[in-house]
Amino acid sequence: MNKKHQDRTWAALLAMFCLVLPGFAADHGDGPLISGTNRTADIGDAFIFLDPNDNTFLVVAMTVQGFIVPSEAVNFSVFDPSLEYRFELETTGNAKTDRIATITFSAKEDAANQAQTATIRLPKVAKFTAPTTVPSLADTAPTPVVTTDADSNVSFFAGEVDDPFPFDIVGFGRFVASVLAGTPDATQLNRGRDSFAGYNTLGIALRMPVSALGDIEDDTIGLIVTTVRDGEQLDRMGNPGINVALVPFPRKDEYNGARPQNDAKGKFADSIVGTLTALGTSPANIDLLAGIAVENGDLLRLNLTTANTGVAGGTNPQAAFPNGRRLGDDVIDTIIAVVTNGAITTGDHVTVERPPTNTFPFFARTHQPFPSATVDDLTRN
Repeated sequence: MNKKHQDRTWAALLAMFCLVLPGFAADHGDGPLISGTNRTADIGDAFIFLDPNDNTFLVVAMTVQGFIVPSEAVNFSVFDPSLEYRFELETTGNAKTDRIATITFSAKEDAANQAQTATIRLPKVAKFTAPTTVPSLADTAPTPVVTTDADSNVSFFAGEVDDPFPFDIVGFGRFVASVLAGTPDATQLNRGRDSFAGYNTLGIALRMPVSALGDIEDDTIGLIVTTVRDGEQLDRMGNPGINVALVPFPRKDEYNGARPQNDAKGKFADSIVGTLTALGTSPANIDLLAGIAVENGDLLRLNLTTANTGVAGGTNPQAAFPNGRRLGDDVIDTIIAVVTNGAITTGDHVTVERPPTNTFPFFARTHQPFPSATVDDLTRN
């Protein structure tokens, strides 16, 4: 590709992100419906990886209700009892999910220090119940409460956690603006200020034996996480950035309510390809980007034959996104390298603010209210 054509493609790809993604965040607030009346159903991120401490166990996790400030932990850190939070796994090599784990929560009706009760329904096994981790305004973050079901050997966690998504929204937005103005300025990505730093979110995680999932086609598992109320799917998340980056704004709510089978049957293909074509994206890049959301459905896929090793939920590059996604994977740096055709390999100079812990549920502990007279530079807007 010659430099002139490469520059046009770079500009087109970045323009795409600017036009359909005015406030890019993995999946935080990615449509009008989920950002408004259904705020509690808003999914932030999805994760799937092998437990680095024992690769015979699979970990799946999701975050919901982002941007919780520490001082509002007790009021805002409540799982919506009207929702079903679902982990849907695809094991047969197509776009249709085959195994569904559903979590519901009791209402929080009493004291601030009362745990909600989660009911976990697993495929082909009896349900079990577990308490959530109670949020706190104390100086020290609460210890995560993990419950392991004796019959299924599945472990469960739900509670407030540090938001694990690192990204400088402002720096990226300014960089995009410079490209569109015809004067690309990569130094705009040097701010190093994480837009999610200092904020908490709600996390849910399951750790389960891989063997419990039965036969798995090509040793590859697909994951989509969904939130459902009264049978209506309100939000979904597979690969980071698909809805916010590739789907035109008028169809975002429709996309959130659709299924991976709809993706594979081409329901959104014309819109996705139309967006890319109108921006002058090359056929090769259209095939690459649209293929993620169309050909096999929007599922985050993990190859089980690739070992996951290291601390903090895994650190070896072979097991990093897009082979599944770990809490410590910096997906934005990967995306920036792709959309700039490799012109920028240093990303947005933002790293994971608080490293994941070394054991399940792996989420980093919450931010807590500061002592008096503390200067707060954690919320880096």
